[in-house]
Amino acid sequence: MRQPAFEHVQAYYLLKTEPNDYSFDDLERDGSTVWDGVRNYAALKHMREVREGDLALVYHTGKERRVVGVARAASDAYPDPRADDPKIVAFDLEPVERLERPVPLSEIKDDPELQSFDLVRLPRLSAMAVTPEQWEKIVGLGRG
Repeated sequence: MRQPAFEHVQAYYLLKTEPNDYSFDDLERDGSTVWDGVRNYAALKHMREVREGDLALVYHTGKERRVVGVARAASDAYPDPRADDPKIVAFDLEPVERLERPVPLSEIKDDPELQSFDLVRLPRLSAMAVTPEQWEKIVGLGRG
């Protein structure tokens, strides 16, 4: 399988989802989705910065607690039409690739290079920025 190129991406994110509610399998099946439902203002700050073409690690919460795939923002962030607050945003998301090997939170926490990652420092945040170095490390682990 040809690996997607990441060199022209403006920003990287991690998006958390409860797999019983909406999983990476669902995203692959649907082909795209509206990423919405976030109300935490720290997470919304990151979501408001999403631009079409940005990439995101998809992280399953709950019992799984692991990064399972890569997705692409198919739109810029826009006001969530189902919310009464213009600060609440959503964006369109499409699957890019399933990681060959899911990367568990325990492995991320044990990696000295990832200690500053918000997933380790701010574990309740549902959307967060990812540095290019963190991105390369996690995607590299997921590709085996």
